[in-house]
Amino acid sequence: MTDSRIAVVGGSLGGLRAAEQLRRAGHAGPITVYGAEPHPAYTRPPLSKELLADPDVLDAEALAGRVELRRRSTVGDVDFRWGSRVVEADPAAGRLTWRSADAGSATRAAGFDGLVAATGLRPRRLPLPGPQRGRVALRTVDDCAELRALLAGGPARVVVIGAGFVGVETATTLRGLGHHTTVVEPAGPPMSRVIGDGPGRAIQAWHEGAGVEFVIGRGVEGVAGTERVTGVVLDDGTLLHADVVVEAVGSLPNVEWLAGAGLDLTDGVLCRNDLSVPGADAMVAVGDVARFPNPLFDDVPRRVEHWSMPADTARRAAATLVARLSDAAPDPTPFAPVPSFWSDQGQLRLQSSGMPALGVPRVDEGDPSDPLGGVLVSYHRDGRQVGTLAVNLSAARQRELRDAAVHLPSTA
Repeated sequence: MTDSRIAVVGGSLGGLRAAEQLRRAGHAGPITVYGAEPHPAYTRPPLSKELLADPDVLDAEALAGRVELRRRSTVGDVDFRWGSRVVEADPAAGRLTWRSADAGSATRAAGFDGLVAATGLRPRRLPLPGPQRGRVALRTVDDCAELRALLAGGPARVVVIGAGFVGVETATTLRGLGHHTTVVEPAGPPMSRVIGDGPGRAIQAWHEGAGVEFVIGRGVEGVAGTERVTGVVLDDGTLLHADVVVEAVGSLPNVEWLAGAGLDLTDGVLCRNDLSVPGADAMVAVGDVARFPNPLFDDVPRRVEHWSMPADTARRAAATLVARLSDAAPDPTPFAPVPSFWSDQGQLRLQSSGMPALGVPRVDEGDPSDPLGGVLVSYHRDGRQVGTLAVNLSAARQRELRDAAVHLPSTA
Protein backbone atom coordinates (compact mmCIF):
# COMPACT_ATOMS: atom_id res chain seq x y z
CA MET A 1 0.00 0.00 0.00
CA THR A 2 1.94 3.02 -1.21
CA ASP A 3 -0.54 5.37 0.45
CA SER A 4 -0.41 3.69 3.86
CA ARG A 5 -0.41 6.07 6.82
CA ILE A 6 2.35 5.54 9.37
CA ALA A 7 2.29 7.00 12.85
CA VAL A 8 5.62 7.31 14.68
CA VAL A 9 4.97 7.78 18.38
CA GLY A 10 8.01 9.45 19.95
CA GLY A 11 9.87 12.47 18.62
CA SER A 12 13.39 11.98 19.92
CA LEU A 13 16.33 10.35 18.15
CA GLY A 14 14.57 7.02 17.56
CA GLY A 15 11.46 8.65 16.10
CA LEU A 16 13.45 10.96 13.84
CA ARG A 17 15.63 8.14 12.53
CA ALA A 18 12.56 5.95 12.01
CA ALA A 19 10.97 8.62 9.81
CA GLU A 20 14.17 8.97 7.80
CA GLN A 21 14.54 5.22 7.35
CA LEU A 22 10.90 4.76 6.34
CA ARG A 23 11.47 7.15 3.44
CA ARG A 24 14.76 5.47 2.60
CA ALA A 25 13.01 2.08 2.57
CA GLY A 26 10.61 3.39 -0.05
CA HIS A 27 7.52 4.37 1.91
CA ALA A 28 5.80 7.17 -0.01
CA GLY A 29 2.65 7.54 2.07
CA PRO A 30 1.96 9.97 4.94
CA ILE A 31 4.19 9.84 8.01
CA THR A 32 3.24 11.67 11.21
CA VAL A 33 5.67 11.90 14.12
CA TYR A 34 4.17 12.70 17.54
CA GLY A 35 6.72 14.11 20.00
CA ALA A 36 5.68 14.76 23.60
CA GLU A 37 8.40 17.37 24.17
CA PRO A 38 7.86 20.84 22.66
CA HIS A 39 11.36 20.88 21.15
CA PRO A 40 12.43 19.31 17.84
CA ALA A 41 14.51 16.16 18.24
CA TYR A 42 17.83 16.73 20.00
CA THR A 43 20.71 14.66 21.34
CA ARG A 44 20.71 13.92 25.08
CA PRO A 45 24.31 12.99 26.07
CA PRO A 46 25.47 16.65 26.35
CA LEU A 47 22.85 17.31 29.05
CA SER A 48 25.12 15.93 31.76
CA LYS A 49 28.28 17.41 30.25
CA GLU A 50 28.62 20.31 27.77
CA LEU A 51 25.16 21.84 28.24
CA LEU A 52 25.29 21.53 32.01
CA ALA A 53 28.64 23.35 32.02
CA ASP A 54 27.71 25.99 29.41
CA PRO A 55 28.19 29.39 31.10
CA ASP A 56 26.05 31.37 28.69
CA VAL A 57 22.66 29.73 28.18
CA LEU A 58 19.99 28.97 30.79
CA ASP A 59 16.84 28.88 28.66
CA ALA A 60 15.63 25.36 27.72
CA GLU A 61 14.71 26.38 24.20
CA ALA A 62 18.19 27.79 23.58
CA LEU A 63 19.76 24.65 25.06
CA ALA A 64 17.66 22.50 22.72
CA GLY A 65 18.82 24.61 19.79
CA ARG A 66 22.44 23.90 20.69
CA VAL A 67 21.96 20.15 20.29
CA GLU A 68 19.10 19.87 17.80
CA LEU A 69 19.55 16.85 15.56
CA ARG A 70 20.07 17.43 11.87
CA ARG A 71 17.14 16.20 9.81
CA ARG A 72 17.94 14.73 6.43
CA SER A 73 16.20 16.08 3.34
CA THR A 74 14.29 12.80 3.04
CA VAL A 75 12.02 13.85 5.92
CA GLY A 76 11.00 17.16 4.40
CA ASP A 77 7.47 15.86 3.80
CA VAL A 78 7.04 14.28 7.24
CA ASP A 79 4.47 15.87 9.58
CA PHE A 80 6.29 16.53 12.87
CA ARG A 81 3.95 17.39 15.74
CA TRP A 82 6.11 18.60 18.61
CA GLY A 83 4.41 18.97 21.97
CA SER A 84 1.89 16.26 21.08
CA ARG A 85 1.61 13.37 23.51
CA VAL A 86 -0.08 10.14 22.45
CA VAL A 87 -2.13 8.92 25.40
CA GLU A 88 -3.65 5.78 23.88
CA ALA A 89 -3.25 3.59 20.83
CA ASP A 90 -5.06 0.55 19.46
CA PRO A 91 -2.82 -1.16 16.86
CA ALA A 92 -5.56 -3.61 15.88
CA ALA A 93 -8.06 -0.84 15.10
CA GLY A 94 -5.42 1.52 13.69
CA ARG A 95 -6.44 4.40 15.95
CA LEU A 96 -4.62 6.61 18.44
CA THR A 97 -5.54 9.44 20.76
CA TRP A 98 -3.22 12.37 21.30
CA ARG A 99 -3.14 15.60 23.25
CA SER A 100 -1.40 18.85 22.31
CA ALA A 101 0.47 20.70 25.03
CA ASP A 102 -1.28 23.94 24.11
CA ALA A 103 -4.78 22.45 24.07
CA GLY A 104 -5.23 21.69 27.76
CA SER A 105 -6.96 18.37 28.41
CA ALA A 106 -8.63 18.14 25.01
CA THR A 107 -7.73 15.05 22.99
CA ARG A 108 -7.86 14.29 19.29
CA ALA A 109 -8.01 11.01 17.38
CA ALA A 110 -6.07 9.92 14.33
CA GLY A 111 -5.92 6.80 12.20
CA PHE A 112 -2.93 4.84 10.93
CA ASP A 113 -2.08 1.75 8.92
CA GLY A 114 1.37 1.21 10.42
CA LEU A 115 2.72 2.11 13.86
CA VAL A 116 6.24 2.76 15.17
CA ALA A 117 6.74 2.81 18.95
CA ALA A 118 9.66 5.15 19.69
CA THR A 119 8.63 6.63 23.04
CA GLY A 120 11.92 5.93 24.82
CA LEU A 121 12.41 6.38 28.53
CA ARG A 122 11.65 8.64 31.45
CA PRO A 123 13.70 8.99 34.65
CA ARG A 124 12.80 6.78 37.56
CA ARG A 125 11.98 8.97 40.57
CA LEU A 126 12.34 7.96 44.21
CA PRO A 127 9.21 8.14 46.40
CA LEU A 128 11.10 9.99 49.13
CA PRO A 129 9.40 11.97 51.88
CA GLY A 130 10.44 15.60 52.09
CA PRO A 131 10.36 18.75 49.96
CA GLN A 132 10.37 18.61 46.17
CA ARG A 133 12.06 21.94 45.50
CA GLY A 134 15.75 21.40 44.90
CA ARG A 135 15.25 17.86 43.55
CA VAL A 136 15.75 17.21 39.85
CA ALA A 137 16.32 14.37 37.40
CA LEU A 138 18.28 14.85 34.18
CA ARG A 139 16.66 13.55 31.02
CA THR A 140 15.44 16.57 29.04
CA VAL A 141 16.69 20.06 28.19
CA ASP A 142 14.06 21.39 30.58
CA ASP A 143 15.62 19.28 33.37
CA CYS A 144 19.04 20.63 32.45
CA ALA A 145 17.78 24.22 32.53
CA GLU A 146 16.16 23.61 35.92
CA LEU A 147 19.37 22.17 37.38
CA ARG A 148 21.44 25.04 36.03
CA ALA A 149 19.00 27.54 37.57
CA LEU A 150 19.19 25.79 40.96
CA LEU A 151 22.99 26.12 40.85
CA ALA A 152 23.13 29.67 39.50
CA GLY A 153 23.83 31.21 42.91
CA GLY A 154 27.39 29.91 43.10
CA PRO A 155 29.14 26.88 44.61
CA ALA A 156 26.62 24.49 46.15
CA ARG A 157 26.48 21.16 47.94
CA VAL A 158 25.07 18.58 45.55
CA VAL A 159 24.11 14.99 46.32
CA VAL A 160 23.73 12.76 43.28
CA ILE A 161 21.70 9.63 44.00
CA GLY A 162 22.84 6.88 41.66
CA ALA A 163 26.27 6.01 40.28
CA GLY A 164 25.32 4.95 36.79
CA PHE A 165 26.71 6.76 33.76
CA VAL A 166 24.40 9.77 34.03
CA GLY A 167 25.05 10.09 37.77
CA VAL A 168 28.82 9.94 37.46
CA GLU A 169 28.92 12.26 34.44
CA THR A 170 26.75 14.79 36.25
CA ALA A 171 28.83 14.61 39.43
CA THR A 172 32.06 15.02 37.46
CA THR A 173 30.73 18.03 35.56
CA LEU A 174 29.44 19.72 38.71
CA ARG A 175 32.70 19.10 40.57
CA GLY A 176 34.54 20.73 37.67
CA LEU A 177 32.26 23.76 38.08
CA GLY A 178 33.30 24.10 41.71
CA HIS A 179 30.37 22.44 43.45
CA HIS A 180 30.87 20.05 46.40
CA THR A 181 29.57 16.77 44.98
CA THR A 182 28.72 13.49 46.71
CA VAL A 183 27.45 10.39 44.91
CA VAL A 184 25.30 7.91 46.84
CA GLU A 185 24.96 4.39 45.44
CA PRO A 186 23.53 1.44 47.42
CA ALA A 187 24.34 -1.34 44.93
CA GLY A 188 28.12 -1.21 44.44
CA PRO A 189 30.94 0.66 42.68
CA PRO A 190 30.11 3.22 39.99
CA MET A 191 28.65 1.78 36.77
CA SER A 192 29.30 -1.76 38.05
CA ARG A 193 26.02 -3.05 36.65
CA VAL A 194 27.45 -2.49 33.16
CA ILE A 195 31.24 -2.61 33.47
CA GLY A 196 31.75 -4.80 36.55
CA ASP A 197 32.97 -4.19 40.10
CA GLY A 198 36.71 -4.13 39.36
CA PRO A 199 36.65 -1.49 36.63
CA GLY A 200 34.03 0.42 38.61
CA ARG A 201 36.26 0.59 41.70
CA ALA A 202 39.22 1.79 39.64
CA ILE A 203 37.18 4.59 38.09
CA GLN A 204 35.74 5.50 41.49
CA ALA A 205 39.25 5.87 42.91
CA TRP A 206 40.23 8.18 40.06
CA HIS A 207 37.17 10.39 40.58
CA GLU A 208 37.78 10.50 44.32
CA GLY A 209 41.25 11.76 43.57
CA ALA A 210 39.62 14.52 41.51
CA GLY A 211 37.42 15.57 44.43
CA VAL A 212 34.13 13.68 43.92
CA GLU A 213 32.98 11.93 47.10
CA PHE A 214 31.23 8.56 47.07
CA VAL A 215 29.00 6.83 49.61
CA ILE A 216 28.73 3.21 48.47
CA GLY A 217 26.44 0.61 50.02
CA ARG A 218 23.96 3.00 51.60
CA GLY A 219 20.42 3.71 50.47
CA VAL A 220 18.43 6.93 50.79
CA GLU A 221 15.50 7.08 53.22
CA GLY A 222 14.33 10.64 52.79
CA VAL A 223 15.03 14.27 51.98
CA ALA A 224 15.52 16.84 54.73
CA GLY A 225 14.12 20.36 54.64
CA THR A 226 10.78 22.16 54.74
CA GLU A 227 10.16 24.28 51.63
CA ARG A 228 13.40 23.29 49.92
CA VAL A 229 15.95 20.48 50.14
CA THR A 230 18.59 20.90 52.84
CA GLY A 231 19.95 17.37 52.91
CA VAL A 232 19.58 13.68 52.21
CA VAL A 233 18.92 11.12 54.96
CA LEU A 234 20.65 7.75 54.44
CA ASP A 235 19.30 4.40 55.61
CA ASP A 236 21.70 4.38 58.58
CA GLY A 237 20.45 7.78 59.76
CA THR A 238 23.37 9.79 58.37
CA LEU A 239 22.46 13.26 57.11
CA LEU A 240 24.28 14.52 54.03
CA HIS A 241 23.82 18.28 53.71
CA ALA A 242 22.69 19.29 50.25
CA ASP A 243 21.40 22.37 48.46
CA VAL A 244 20.47 20.33 45.39
CA VAL A 245 19.68 16.64 44.91
CA VAL A 246 20.04 15.00 41.51
CA GLU A 247 18.19 11.69 41.12
CA ALA A 248 19.95 9.43 38.62
CA VAL A 249 18.47 6.08 39.60
CA GLY A 250 17.67 4.63 36.20
CA SER A 251 14.82 4.91 33.75
CA LEU A 252 11.43 3.44 32.91
CA PRO A 253 10.19 2.70 29.37
CA ASN A 254 7.25 4.82 28.24
CA VAL A 255 4.67 2.18 27.34
CA GLU A 256 1.56 3.29 29.23
CA TRP A 257 -0.03 4.57 26.02
CA LEU A 258 -0.15 0.95 24.81
CA ALA A 259 -1.87 -0.44 27.92
CA GLY A 260 -4.89 -2.47 26.94
CA ALA A 261 -3.56 -3.29 23.48
CA GLY A 262 -2.81 -6.90 24.43
CA LEU A 263 0.97 -6.55 23.98
CA ASP A 264 3.80 -7.75 26.23
CA LEU A 265 4.90 -4.55 27.97
CA THR A 266 6.76 -6.21 30.85
CA ASP A 267 9.93 -4.21 30.16
CA GLY A 268 9.41 -2.05 27.13
CA VAL A 269 7.72 -3.44 24.03
CA LEU A 270 8.50 -7.10 23.33
CA CYS A 271 9.65 -7.53 19.72
CA ARG A 272 10.75 -10.30 17.44
CA ASN A 273 14.28 -10.14 16.11
CA ASP A 274 13.12 -8.08 13.12
CA LEU A 275 11.53 -5.58 15.56
CA SER A 276 7.97 -6.50 14.61
CA VAL A 277 5.62 -6.70 17.61
CA PRO A 278 3.81 -9.97 18.41
CA GLY A 279 0.09 -9.32 18.60
CA ALA A 280 0.18 -6.34 16.22
CA ASP A 281 0.34 -7.05 12.49
CA ALA A 282 1.72 -3.68 11.36
CA MET A 283 3.71 -2.40 14.32
CA VAL A 284 7.41 -2.16 15.13
CA ALA A 285 9.42 -0.63 17.97
CA VAL A 286 12.75 1.21 17.98
CA GLY A 287 15.32 2.56 20.40
CA ASP A 288 15.27 2.30 24.19
CA VAL A 289 11.71 1.00 24.32
CA ALA A 290 12.29 -2.03 22.05
CA ARG A 291 13.02 -5.36 23.78
CA PHE A 292 14.35 -7.82 21.23
CA PRO A 293 16.68 -10.86 21.03
CA ASN A 294 20.13 -10.31 19.52
CA PRO A 295 21.63 -13.54 18.07
CA LEU A 296 25.14 -12.17 18.56
CA PHE A 297 24.69 -13.01 22.23
CA ASP A 298 21.67 -15.32 22.84
CA ASP A 299 17.92 -15.52 22.33
CA VAL A 300 16.93 -13.44 25.37
CA PRO A 301 14.95 -10.30 24.48
CA ARG A 302 16.58 -7.22 26.06
CA ARG A 303 16.26 -3.47 25.90
CA VAL A 304 19.56 -1.76 25.12
CA GLU A 305 19.91 1.84 26.30
CA HIS A 306 22.95 2.71 24.18
CA TRP A 307 23.45 5.61 21.79
CA SER A 308 23.85 3.37 18.76
CA MET A 309 20.52 1.59 19.18
CA PRO A 310 18.03 4.21 17.88
CA ALA A 311 19.73 4.42 14.48
CA ASP A 312 20.37 0.67 14.21
CA THR A 313 16.85 -0.36 15.24
CA ALA A 314 15.21 2.34 13.11
CA ARG A 315 16.91 1.00 9.99
CA ARG A 316 15.70 -2.56 10.52
CA ALA A 317 12.27 -1.64 11.89
CA ALA A 318 11.56 0.59 8.89
CA ALA A 319 12.42 -2.20 6.45
CA THR A 320 10.24 -4.63 8.39
CA LEU A 321 7.23 -2.30 8.50
CA VAL A 322 7.44 -1.26 4.84
CA ALA A 323 7.63 -4.92 3.80
CA ARG A 324 4.55 -5.75 5.86
CA LEU A 325 2.52 -2.83 4.53
CA SER A 326 3.42 -3.66 0.93
CA ASP A 327 3.05 -7.45 1.29
CA ALA A 328 6.69 -7.86 0.27
CA ALA A 329 8.92 -10.66 1.46
CA PRO A 330 10.60 -9.82 4.79
CA ASP A 331 14.36 -9.58 5.07
CA PRO A 332 15.52 -13.00 6.35
CA THR A 333 18.89 -11.69 7.58
CA PRO A 334 19.14 -11.88 11.38
CA PHE A 335 19.25 -8.48 13.03
CA ALA A 336 22.50 -8.55 15.02
CA PRO A 337 23.68 -5.04 15.90
CA VAL A 338 26.79 -4.44 18.01
CA PRO A 339 25.73 -2.04 20.79
CA SER A 340 28.17 0.76 21.56
CA PHE A 341 28.33 3.70 23.93
CA TRP A 342 30.71 6.27 25.31
CA SER A 343 30.90 8.31 28.49
CA ASP A 344 32.96 11.48 28.99
CA GLN A 345 33.84 11.99 32.67
CA GLY A 346 36.24 14.87 33.04
CA GLN A 347 39.60 13.69 31.73
CA LEU A 348 38.31 10.14 31.28
CA ARG A 349 36.65 8.89 28.10
CA LEU A 350 35.01 5.47 28.33
CA GLN A 351 34.09 3.69 25.09
CA SER A 352 32.43 0.31 24.89
CA SER A 353 31.11 -2.16 22.35
CA GLY A 354 29.10 -5.32 22.75
CA MET A 355 27.36 -6.21 26.01
CA PRO A 356 29.93 -6.01 28.83
CA ALA A 357 27.23 -6.64 31.43
CA LEU A 358 26.86 -10.21 30.15
CA GLY A 359 30.48 -11.20 30.79
CA VAL A 360 33.32 -11.36 33.29
CA PRO A 361 35.91 -8.58 32.92
CA ARG A 362 39.57 -9.19 32.08
CA VAL A 363 42.17 -6.43 31.84
CA ASP A 364 44.00 -6.80 28.51
CA GLU A 365 45.96 -3.56 28.36
CA GLY A 366 47.10 -0.89 30.79
CA ASP A 367 46.83 -0.40 34.52
CA PRO A 368 43.30 0.23 35.92
CA SER A 369 44.79 2.34 38.72
CA ASP A 370 46.07 4.73 36.03
CA PRO A 371 43.12 5.11 33.64
CA LEU A 372 44.61 8.25 32.07
CA GLY A 373 47.35 6.04 30.66
CA GLY A 374 44.87 3.93 28.69
CA VAL A 375 43.10 0.72 29.71
CA LEU A 376 41.39 -2.01 27.71
CA VAL A 377 39.06 -4.50 29.38
CA SER A 378 37.43 -7.43 27.60
CA TYR A 379 34.37 -9.31 28.86
CA HIS A 380 33.88 -13.04 28.41
CA ARG A 381 31.03 -15.52 28.83
CA ASP A 382 31.24 -19.25 28.17
CA GLY A 383 34.58 -18.87 26.41
CA ARG A 384 33.36 -16.09 24.10
CA GLN A 385 34.10 -12.41 24.17
CA VAL A 386 30.87 -10.45 24.53
CA GLY A 387 32.11 -6.92 25.12
CA THR A 388 34.96 -4.46 25.47
CA LEU A 389 35.60 -1.32 27.50
CA ALA A 390 38.30 1.15 26.52
CA VAL A 391 39.37 4.00 28.78
CA ASN A 392 41.50 6.76 27.27
CA LEU A 393 42.95 4.61 24.51
CA SER A 394 44.62 6.32 21.56
CA ALA A 395 42.60 7.09 18.44
CA ALA A 396 44.57 4.55 16.44
CA ARG A 397 43.88 1.79 18.96
CA GLN A 398 40.21 2.74 19.01
CA ARG A 399 40.02 2.33 15.24
CA GLU A 400 41.51 -1.13 15.53
CA LEU A 401 38.90 -2.07 18.10
CA ARG A 402 36.05 -0.69 16.00
CA ASP A 403 37.24 -2.70 13.01
CA ALA A 404 37.26 -5.84 15.11
CA ALA A 405 33.90 -5.18 16.79
CA VAL A 406 31.88 -6.94 14.08
CA HIS A 407 33.56 -10.20 15.06
CA LEU A 408 33.17 -9.56 18.78
CA PRO A 409 31.07 -12.52 20.01
CA SER A 410 33.11 -15.17 18.19
CA THR A 411 36.45 -14.07 19.63
CA ALA A 412 37.80 -16.70 22.01
